[in-house]
Amino acid sequence: MQKKSFLFFVCFLSLTQIFAQGQTIQFEKYTLPNGLKVILHEDHSAPVVAVTALYHVGSKNEDTARTGFAHFFEHLLFEGSENIKRGEFDKYVTNAGGVLNANTSQDRTFYYELLPSNQLDLGLWLESERMMHAKIEQVGVNTQREVVKEEKRMRMDNRPYGSFLTEMLKRSFKVHPYHWAPIGSMDHLNAAKLEEFIQFYKTYYVPNNCVLSIAGDFDKATLKKQIEAYFGPIAKGAAIKRPSIVEPPLGGEVRDIIEDNVQLEGVFQAYRAPKQGGDEYYAFNILSNILSGGESSRMNKTLVDTKQLAAAAQSVPFFNEDAGVFITLAIANAGVKASTLELSMDSVVNDLKTNLVGAREFQKVKNQITTDWVSTKSTMAGIAENLANFEVYFGDANLVNTELEKYNKVTREDVLKVAKKYLNKDNRVVLYYVPKAKAPTK
Repeated sequence: MQKKSFLFFVCFLSLTQIFAQGQTIQFEKYTLPNGLKVILHEDHSAPVVAVTALYHVGSKNEDTARTGFAHFFEHLLFEGSENIKRGEFDKYVTNAGGVLNANTSQDRTFYYELLPSNQLDLGLWLESERMMHAKIEQVGVNTQREVVKEEKRMRMDNRPYGSFLTEMLKRSFKVHPYHWAPIGSMDHLNAAKLEEFIQFYKTYYVPNNCVLSIAGDFDKATLKKQIEAYFGPIAKGAAIKRPSIVEPPLGGEVRDIIEDNVQLEGVFQAYRAPKQGGDEYYAFNILSNILSGGESSRMNKTLVDTKQLAAAAQSVPFFNEDAGVFITLAIANAGVKASTLELSMDSVVNDLKTNLVGAREFQKVKNQITTDWVSTKSTMAGIAENLANFEVYFGDANLVNTELEKYNKVTREDVLKVAKKYLNKDNRVVLYYVPKAKAPTK
């Protein structure tokens, strides 16, 4: 039975690889005179279109005394423009039968509209308005400050373990601006003057800091004329200065205890990891799937099912443009001490440092990655976002068609190598989350 299962996995991988390779994403890439990069993927399989704008600005571009600006602008730039009244940006899209949203990371801010293809012109107009003359006014700043504060309360302050990323990052990085989370400081946002918000907009929301990626049902020749009409007149901005700080080695294990409004103790570990894109990055993603890629993964089987020490356990590859962290975490079952849980977590991780992953397990994880990757290319939104990401981070949008090859080249020995190199105690931060007013567990 095991041999038949293994053969099924091998056959499944082959089929998904064939499918993925056969579904080559055709696209055209060009740059306007003002520096705006444009990527177009024409696909008439459904009458929909994704209009996306990726700005190469995230929390790492912020001043140390003004953290939270990039995420704040994710909200602020839905306030309106010279031609869009306050509160009407969303209505244009929803009234047209579409959806819209945005997100911010430490490296980028991403906006998108998903629309019926006969509303493509609307998406272009909205994004050009956002780039050309968004209204940065005190009333909008005041409104969105309160929105961001409420988001922080909901996602961090009032959520069990909600502060773990902020607490991890400020201990994992000392000098690089990755040491604060994108949500930033509410005190910094409160102290900022309107002129500072205007300057941030003028610095980063310029065509030469953006990739306009559009995928879906359109005529390319017509669309290119529309893009020129909407975005061509926008003036090019000054060259963007990027952070050049290189984070020194952690220099030894960092440990701390966080008292929180929780009932179950938790263990959060963050290992320093490589930046995204290199060979080690792909090996690390496979390693992460081995640890927590589904119910049959090692952390779930060992900590949750077999030993029943944890209510939940997972790993999170948190890779960025300049550096990364690899997070493992587990929430203890009632009555289980954090120290006991940590020992078991370490045993699972240490096994990856001493033994090659079995061939069958390794193949299963590659199957999972292949399936996940194929699914991201099954929607216009996923295609547009991936094209923009690969272009911004690696200067190669065609990685949308070749990324799987990099995963397929990873060997079991590569996984063992990165585990030995990075998953060491002197290269990590460990946080215990315990109920408030509870003494540290022994």
